[in-house]
Amino acid sequence: MSRPRIVIVGAGFAGYRTARSLSRLLGRQAEITLLNPTDYFLYLPLLPQVSAGLLEPRRVTVSLPGTLRHVRPVLGEADRVDLDARMVHYADPEGGTGALAYDRLVLAVGSVNKLLPVPGVAEHAHGFRGLPEALYLRDHVTRQMELAATADDWKSAAVRCTFVVSGAGYTGTEVAAHMQLCTARLAHRNPLPGGVRPRWLLLDVAPHVLPGMDARMSRTADRVLRRRGVEVRTGTAVKEATRDGVLLTDGAFVETRTLVWCVGVRPDPLVEATGRPLERGRLIVDPYLRVPGEQEVFACGDAAAVPDLDNPGTFTPMTAQHAWRQGRTAAHNVAASLGAGESRPYRHRDLGFVVDLGGADAAADPLGVPLSGLPAAAVTRGYHLAAMPANRARVAADWLLDAVLPPQGTQLGLVRSWSVPLDTASPELARVPGGPPHHNAPGPVRRADISAEGDP
Repeated sequence: MSRPRIVIVGAGFAGYRTARSLSRLLGRQAEITLLNPTDYFLYLPLLPQVSAGLLEPRRVTVSLPGTLRHVRPVLGEADRVDLDARMVHYADPEGGTGALAYDRLVLAVGSVNKLLPVPGVAEHAHGFRGLPEALYLRDHVTRQMELAATADDWKSAAVRCTFVVSGAGYTGTEVAAHMQLCTARLAHRNPLPGGVRPRWLLLDVAPHVLPGMDARMSRTADRVLRRRGVEVRTGTAVKEATRDGVLLTDGAFVETRTLVWCVGVRPDPLVEATGRPLERGRLIVDPYLRVPGEQEVFACGDAAAVPDLDNPGTFTPMTAQHAWRQGRTAAHNVAASLGAGESRPYRHRDLGFVVDLGGADAAADPLGVPLSGLPAAAVTRGYHLAAMPANRARVAADWLLDAVLPPQGTQLGLVRSWSVPLDTASPELARVPGGPPHHNAPGPVRRADISAEGDP
């Protein structure tokens, strides 16, 4: 008898966990295919450290062929799902097309940048959703600091050394914290004219940083950022972005060459194209992560609206913590639908969150116990090492070297600005210097399941 065909779309937190769990549950009993634009799973929570030069890029990538036994990775980006014909159509990285037939389908396509109707943002802001964006931001910030150091007057230096981060959620807060330390080191190594110092602004329409998290974690992060000189402006957002700076909703105009867009995410548009019921853009599923009326189709992660059984009438939030655990539940239920084991509903107990603020600073609440400073930093890094599926020794080695040696503050020049536009920022669009622009890039990126507001 032929083996059942399982297709998983997306290799983020939900998709990768589904594939890994299914490979252990079924092994060679099923034909498991994982469709993803890249050959790696990206551990997003450590991406700000890549931008700050603390971790090498490959440390936060986990090889799909190298870590998933009995799983066939296919490079491609799903552009259409035909539920009636049970086919997933995709485009490969070189412009070709293909199709995958399935007996069971797991949609774990995740989320994409949330673009608000703010004039100039798509043209002038830098996103932070993948490895190319992190590498580009690192080069861009380093370049601005180096140009400022050789500027003829202090005013132009001050403009280049002003950096604005829009969005004070998990990602925006960590980006501002780590990059502030990075620019402080660069300024110390290469002094700026006229006593100019790097200036960082963190904006959010919410009344405090880390909205949605424990208030004690928010106060810790706010205190650390302000102590370092970061200007935290709550109740404020970007009204317009231009080449010369950003106009804020409070009427202030900030001259800058850098706007980092971290306002959050929205579900991948691919799920909307299925024509099935949605909840704020997410595909509605039952507690077993099955799409109603489609017994062979499952969905999990940011793309799925999963009922919160502990809070009836609500859905689990779009966080990587939920995506990681939903991936395991999806795998068990897919296996059960093929006769291996029993189905089980998705339930989740919050174990707390961790926010790395760089250096010896962090905020954490493991099991509800609030921590800050060095204890929180130790818990945070220990948590990430435990949560990572691979590369633990390499990450720990980088952290050890950073503790005793100064980080390298040089530009790599691997990613050009045209390869990471905010509205189509995708890992497969990155090109080496001199490469042609990707004129046929899709509109919205099919992002593997990576949440901007949480940890696994």
